[in-house]
Amino acid sequence: MYIEQGYKSKLPGLWKYIIIPAGFIGFMIFNYIVTINSDINVDDAMATMINQLGKNLVLIVLLLPLVVGLFVVLGWTWLVHGQSLTSLTTSRKKIDWKRIFFAFGLWGLITIVLTMVDVYASPEDYKLTFELKKFIPLAIIAIALVPLQTSFEEYLFRGHMMQGLGLFAKNRWVPLIVTSTLFGLMHIANPEVEKLGFGIMVYYIGTGFFLGIMTLMDEGLELALGFHAANNLITALLVTAEWTAFQTDSIYTDVSEPILGWDVMIPVFVVFPFLLFVFSKKYKWQNWKEKLFGRVLSEQEFLALENGDSSQL
Repeated sequence: MYIEQGYKSKLPGLWKYIIIPAGFIGFMIFNYIVTINSDINVDDAMATMINQLGKNLVLIVLLLPLVVGLFVVLGWTWLVHGQSLTSLTTSRKKIDWKRIFFAFGLWGLITIVLTMVDVYASPEDYKLTFELKKFIPLAIIAIALVPLQTSFEEYLFRGHMMQGLGLFAKNRWVPLIVTSTLFGLMHIANPEVEKLGFGIMVYYIGTGFFLGIMTLMDEGLELALGFHAANNLITALLVTAEWTAFQTDSIYTDVSEPILGWDVMIPVFVVFPFLLFVFSKKYKWQNWKEKLFGRVLSEQEFLALENGDSSQL
């Protein structure tokens, strides 16, 4: 009953779920319009920033607004909603850190293995760029900021927005579809989209659905928080390219010509379903249809269940 945790807010009304998403979506739309109407190429603009500021400072500039956004979402939930951060995170009595670390470790390990296999299979596509003096500052910055950046996206989309939309629509499929789609569209101004075309949106939106399904089935954000942090952190440290959103002093640089191929689709249609299978077995997920497409309990039903009175259901 993760969505129903929104009933624990002390402030009545659904208006409180509109302000932050509306502001963020408005900013994303503005950013996209400016990007597509600008005479300046995104790659050229990024290269200029890196030449002037350096990769580490540019990384901080890119991450810092989202880090601030995390504290805005958490602060709004705690101070305005009067809702605990635990209830925004999970339906469990306390945040399950073991779930976060398990998802982080599993996806981090898979990412490293798959990347190194590709480096071995296609060495011409990668350049070893590891320099300890540059890598250590990168590692400190990335470890400190990337998990906060990814947590902002999870708490905004799979937390704040999913609970609000679920309470409004009284079902689970509307928040799943809307938050997953918006999560994907959030990346539309990324340089990857300019390089690979709109087909890459299948990956971004597919990732949104994967994270949304995981959240609803597990009744909490923990697995999504761990996965997302590992995905962005390992990528920033292990391998980047000159045409990606994160351009860092990573261990490897991808020097291949960017092409939209099946390697982009495999995670969505193969790897993510496999991970859902693994998580479902480990955490004994059941009632998939009800949890993904069923109705959201009314506030009266939820509070009755919380108080141990099942006669209201």
